[in-house]
Amino acid sequence: MTEPLTAHRIMPVLTLLALMSIGAFAQSESPSRPVAPAAAAADKQTGEKPGEGSRAAHSDSSYVIGADDVLAINVWKEPEVSRSVPVRSDGKISLPLVGELTAGGQTPLQLEQEITKRLQNYISEPEVTVIVQDSKSQRINILGMVVRPGSYLLTGSATVLDAIAMAGGFKDFARQKSIYVLRANADGTQKRIAFNYKEVIKGNNPEQNVRLLPRDTVVVP
Repeated sequence: MTEPLTAHRIMPVLTLLALMSIGAFAQSESPSRPVAPAAAAADKQTGEKPGEGSRAAHSDSSYVIGADDVLAINVWKEPEVSRSVPVRSDGKISLPLVGELTAGGQTPLQLEQEITKRLQNYISEPEVTVIVQDSKSQRINILGMVVRPGSYLLTGSATVLDAIAMAGGFKDFARQKSIYVLRANADGTQKRIAFNYKEVIKGNNPEQNVRLLPRDTVVVP
């Protein structure tokens, strides 16, 4: 025969069921706890300003700003001053409160320091970041009988051979012995530098494989 349930047998069962319900409810609630505020609190503890973590990836201490570059200038907590500005042909830019100043010939860090100095008359402890958004001044052109003619970013110590490789090599019937580089002189005239591909790849006249400068144009007839 089955022994009837009595009060002293029922109470432990009810207690167990209650404990199990509480545990399940706690587990179901824990995933919904917000995580972002904790991360935000951690950022507040480090004292980092927005963008500081990624700044190193966007700044180049050796890059020299030139005409036609586009600069992103950010002043922390000052949206009225922060903006993207192109560098004019005379190397200058204009900013609210700062006025007109020369950016060409400076590195982003040097320009940051100059803008910071000028803003100190209007803003307490200004935090300025300068990033080169579009480095148009550091480009070369590759024209003529190459696979991908166009404008290319000049990196490192690129030579004429490097430029031809960047453009995908020659098309059929390219005159590989008659290539030349057009380089602008300070007085506005152009210098023409001959390049004989056939000779250079054989090790003859390696001095023809000159290091390219910004705004050089490589022509493959």
